[in-house]
Amino acid sequence: MASGTEQGAEHTSPHTQAASSPATCYRELSRFPAVTRAALRATTGAQTFLLYTECSRPDLPHRRLLRFSRHYSLRRSGSGSLTVSRVALSAEIHHQLLSKDSPTGQRRAVLSRCPRQGHELLEVWDSNGRSHSVDLTALGKHGEVYTEGPFACLAWSCLETRLLYVAEKSRPKPRPPCPWDAPGAGRPAEEDEEDEQFVYREDWGEALSTRSVPVLCVLDLEGSSLSVLEGIPEHLSPGQALWSPNDCGVVFVGWWHEPFRLGLSACSNRRSGIFHLDLASGCCELLSSEHGAACSPRLSPDGRRLLYLEGDLGGPHRQCLRLRMLTWQMRQTVTVLDVVQEPTEAFAGLYTEVLPPRCWAADSRRAVLGTPQRSRMDLLLVDTEAATVTNLTAGSPEGCWELLTLQWDLLVATCSAPHRPPSLVVAVLPPAGQELPLCWVPVEDTPTVPGVTWKTLTIQPPCSGQSPATHGTQAFEALLLSPPDGKAPHPLVVCPHGGPHAVFDARWRPSMAALCQLGFAVLLVNYRGSLGFGQASISSLLSRVGEQDVADTQLAVEQALCSEPLDPHRLALLAGSHGAFIALHLLTREPERYRACALRSPVSNLPALLGTSDIPDWRYISLGLPYSFERVPRAEEVATMLLRSPITQAGRVQTPVLLCVGARDRRVSPTQALELYRVLRARGVPARLLWYPEGGHALAGVETEADVFGNCARWLLRHLGQPQQDGTGQHSP
Repeated sequence: MASGTEQGAEHTSPHTQAASSPATCYRELSRFPAVTRAALRATTGAQTFLLYTECSRPDLPHRRLLRFSRHYSLRRSGSGSLTVSRVALSAEIHHQLLSKDSPTGQRRAVLSRCPRQGHELLEVWDSNGRSHSVDLTALGKHGEVYTEGPFACLAWSCLETRLLYVAEKSRPKPRPPCPWDAPGAGRPAEEDEEDEQFVYREDWGEALSTRSVPVLCVLDLEGSSLSVLEGIPEHLSPGQALWSPNDCGVVFVGWWHEPFRLGLSACSNRRSGIFHLDLASGCCELLSSEHGAACSPRLSPDGRRLLYLEGDLGGPHRQCLRLRMLTWQMRQTVTVLDVVQEPTEAFAGLYTEVLPPRCWAADSRRAVLGTPQRSRMDLLLVDTEAATVTNLTAGSPEGCWELLTLQWDLLVATCSAPHRPPSLVVAVLPPAGQELPLCWVPVEDTPTVPGVTWKTLTIQPPCSGQSPATHGTQAFEALLLSPPDGKAPHPLVVCPHGGPHAVFDARWRPSMAALCQLGFAVLLVNYRGSLGFGQASISSLLSRVGEQDVADTQLAVEQALCSEPLDPHRLALLAGSHGAFIALHLLTREPERYRACALRSPVSNLPALLGTSDIPDWRYISLGLPYSFERVPRAEEVATMLLRSPITQAGRVQTPVLLCVGARDRRVSPTQALELYRVLRARGVPARLLWYPEGGHALAGVETEADVFGNCARWLLRHLGQPQQDGTGQHSP
């Protein structure tokens, strides 16, 4: 959306004009479901299609995630127009972990967990009911199936006779306690053998602590057999697998895990490649470059082309990626879209870590994918032969578009905005060269939420006197969410994102909309280093963390205060992870500027993370220092890290601080917040620490997320005052 353009409801409901509690606002705004999966099935004649969707939303009264399915009928006329109707009521999904429709749409594989025994069951359903049911746990061929994360997959063979998935490698069961405890009693001879029960086993870090040694597994439905594939090199961890043309082999992503594993979640810079395992010969072939980071392979409908993403090793954990394409028969690889250093109006680069499961058009030439484009998430159509990009959603009032599936040239997507929960839409993909304008038809149309308006601010940093090659003056953006102007001037909550290489796109966020309904304006800052603004912007932050990102955030605040109806005396900070690192720096530099601060999983002491974080490499890379697996800390480097750490200046903080941490956080140890909490308490600064025993870095989960929001909102209200007006138009204290 162009700078200064404003979106939002034109009216305010009585609900938002009265003072609402944080819990009430959050509960009301969390009731809108998110569509997590979609699949199409063609009926006879290929003019009518059945659309199956899986949705989820928080069920706050029962403290769980409610998952359910919806079914629709799509009819395509000869002119290409679509008619949509719902054909069944919503139905709750119980115990399902993973599901996948077959290529024809006639069968569905479902992985579920038996509630009584806890066993994993893999079942196949068709029009006649359940045709197969296999108790994977009872077979004992492998450990738990990977149901989410970078390794997970569930793939049908072309003939729909076999299923491919990833599971944890089976481990020997612990030896039972020895009963020979009487003095002088004989003991089994094998007792003196080496016991591996307490041997340390590496895992893949934050959010992947139960993932260590993945294996590829094949369930043969006709032969009623389950096998773990052999032939994968020992130094690789496989995932994201699919069947090669004619079901002759398996294509998969292999991550190098020697000499040890580094955290993989939100890290697209780990060494990985696209491999092909020939099932007949057992030969494993590397299809991508040997020293790169490749992922997300997608085979074209005609089986002739393989599309995948590829980035550089090392450096920023997330970065601008290349779109590569392999011609299957000739084994020739070309770069369809290269890394974009400086964004243009038409294309800002690729930043997504995962291509849509079905992204190819029926012509096996074009593909559709979603990626950040500045502060938007847009759908791009890529012509793989012409190497051209067409933005299918540029300029739309919705700031976030996500493709769920593309089958028979039918696009199924969701779209949302800061003031509008996700809507489900469909469109027919026109022939090549005629894609615009694309006509989207609503399937589930969600109305805008009253009491929230938003706009995109463009911020131009001042010239630093450096050479143009340093990209030191690139513009960046911030999203401003505001209550109705009738309540201006608004108190402002400033939110720099974590990452740091991430982005606040203009999507629906119930917590941010709730803050607006409570009377706060919210500034989501995409400082230089954010995704979506070109690789040069990402690289500009290296060696400047704690400086450039902090200055950018403060500059965004100053511009917003100058141009918008905001109260400069009622500012607060709300951030997590690296965003909390920025917030702490702001508190130390301007101790009297911010009146409240609420932080999640904060980074405060950089050198302390060297031995506690799953990504120790980032501690070096972020400061412009080289990293290798053999690296050991040097005194001068640790000193540099400490100088960039907010903890060294924590004695200057005067602002009341709320800290929220997860005890199971592998990325940023919760002891970072504990150390800060003790410093603040010792100096008489109001501080509160919330410790979630089962929480990870993201503090995810229905109950945890609701509790974190409620506590943060109440903390802001307590220290900023109730953002309402009295009869004279003045804010209450």
